[in-house]
Amino acid sequence: MTGIARRALAEFVGTAFLVAAVIGSGIAAARLSPHDVGLELLENSVVTGGALTALILALQPVSAAFNPVVTIVERALGVITSRSALALIAAQVAGGFIGAITANLMFGLSAVNVSTHHRSGSGLWLAEVVATLGLLVVVFGTVRSGRTDRVAYAVGGYLLAAYWFHQLDQLCQPCRDHRPDVL
Repeated sequence: MTGIARRALAEFVGTAFLVAAVIGSGIAAARLSPHDVGLELLENSVVTGGALTALILALQPVSAAFNPVVTIVERALGVITSRSALALIAAQVAGGFIGAITANLMFGLSAVNVSTHHRSGSGLWLAEVVATLGLLVVVFGTVRSGRTDRVAYAVGGYLLAAYWFHQLDQLCQPCRDHRPDVL
């Protein structure tokens, strides 16, 4: 398997598991703690932060962006080629769809549920920009400071915290609006 194929597979697998964890924990939280949105958010954020940390630890030696914006910044910084970026982003998007479908099926839902929640407005877009910029600062700040062994903990911790200051219940994942409308 070529280097880029290996990286694309890692991005596909990592993104699929991450999206499945985000959606699955959201469904589980809604079922376990109905009518307690704060507890649902806590359950979802802890599971997602833990899953992301574990996935980065497992896949970082190959590739562990799991996010098209991180990949685009890697390209802009000259870390990867345009061709590699396209392959990795395609793998991330495909992994996101597979993760969403898998989570739905694991919880006995139809494979695809399109959210009926209207998500728009200036506050939402500002929150997306702030959260994404924060993610980029954490990822690239940790890497550039030579602490690559701590990236998983920094990113997992940031994501867990960002659930609480971000307007939505998850950050920057493809297929966001294809998850069940549970939170």
